[in-house]
Amino acid sequence: MSLDPVLTRIDTDLDAALERLKDLLRIPSISTDPAYKADCERAADWLVSDLQSLGAAAEKRPTPGHPMVVGHVDGPGPHLMFYGHYDVQPVDPLELWDSDPFDPRIEDTPDGKVIRARGACDDKGQLMTFIEACRAWKAVHGALPCKMTFFLEGEEESGSPSLVPFLKENAAEFSAPDLALICDTGMFDPRTPAITTMLRGLLGEEVTITGPDKDLHSGMYGGIAMNPIRVLARIIASLHDDEGRVTVPGFYDGVSELPEEIRAQWDALGFDEAGFLGAVGLSEKAGETGRSGLEMIWARPTCETNGITGGYTGDGFKTVLPSQASAKISFRLVGGQDPHAIRTAFRDMVRAMLPADCSVTFAEHGASPASVMATDDPAFEAARRALSDEWPNPAAFVGSGGSIPIAGYFKALLGVDSMLIGFGRDDDRIHSPNEKYDLESFHRGTRSWARVLAALSKE
Repeated sequence: MSLDPVLTRIDTDLDAALERLKDLLRIPSISTDPAYKADCERAADWLVSDLQSLGAAAEKRPTPGHPMVVGHVDGPGPHLMFYGHYDVQPVDPLELWDSDPFDPRIEDTPDGKVIRARGACDDKGQLMTFIEACRAWKAVHGALPCKMTFFLEGEEESGSPSLVPFLKENAAEFSAPDLALICDTGMFDPRTPAITTMLRGLLGEEVTITGPDKDLHSGMYGGIAMNPIRVLARIIASLHDDEGRVTVPGFYDGVSELPEEIRAQWDALGFDEAGFLGAVGLSEKAGETGRSGLEMIWARPTCETNGITGGYTGDGFKTVLPSQASAKISFRLVGGQDPHAIRTAFRDMVRAMLPADCSVTFAEHGASPASVMATDDPAFEAARRALSDEWPNPAAFVGSGGSIPIAGYFKALLGVDSMLIGFGRDDDRIHSPNEKYDLESFHRGTRSWARVLAALSKE
């Protein structure tokens, strides 16, 4: 199947594609608020109908929460599965929006035209770039270039409570794809597309140190009584050495060095470390000595204290030794790090540092491993070349400082690797008032997916 007429069709159909996107954006499919349950159902119905117009055997599947949308298209070549989500974040605070968040409109900005609405980028605009690419293939050639499964979720913005049970219950239906495609990511910069191939895992721990059985007067007991804040502060201070490395025993087990070809791609991106830090009022890197900024946020593990409480924290001053002090500590994980082994090692380390008369309790807050994609699979390089043909700068394999659990679920539950490609930009204001999606991202993103489908269909 020829690619060029598909690209031409995307260009000529752009206005109609934008109208379809607006129709979907008008549906307030806020998954976290029960008041919008009917709207989530309506968004799912809209997508079922749209997929059916492409020839997909699509249907709405019930869950204890909001429905899944599943569609299948038979065809030649590899079997690809596309994932996106149709639910959106709440719009609060509404008064900070410049227009109705569910009345999408095209706006001129200094950087070009954008479409402004809740969900414009996260994830309806991104989702529709892929569907519009499929629509163009169908219109030109009468069929998609390969076998396709569409899997669209309605609870991503509320923690995906139904996702894992649904995948387990329907594992046989989803076990066959050669590759999963996920659109919920972004560009490196407005001229440089990216394929996210590293996702950091996340481990959360809440630590509470208890000393005396009640708060104590600091004049009467100060000096003779152990202060839990002092104990907690010493524990937190001990978590990093002078070189910025994490000191939890065995923490770096499973952490690999960056492959040289990936390092070269990242070096070529020209990441502005000073500008990145300067934008938030900082000037110096605080991580491991000798690591580049992109290594630190994409490919190296971290240990960060996210909150500390203890004693009197209200207005004025109260001279007490608190009975308890607590901290919330998170670990971003990479490579083959085992979150459960790190949790055990961390807790053992804390217990070993406790003085007499102090005890500790722990509360766990999630434990998900990192995801590392098999970039030696020829499909990844084929997709990278396809993206490079559409944008001014060559595409790069990049990492993500955050976590995207769906990729890990696909690997763990279905045995399917994921390719994460998206066209969001850093200033899209996802989850915030005045969310937008650049028309260039929508148009070139659709063309990019058409190119990627052509490239992967040849693999």
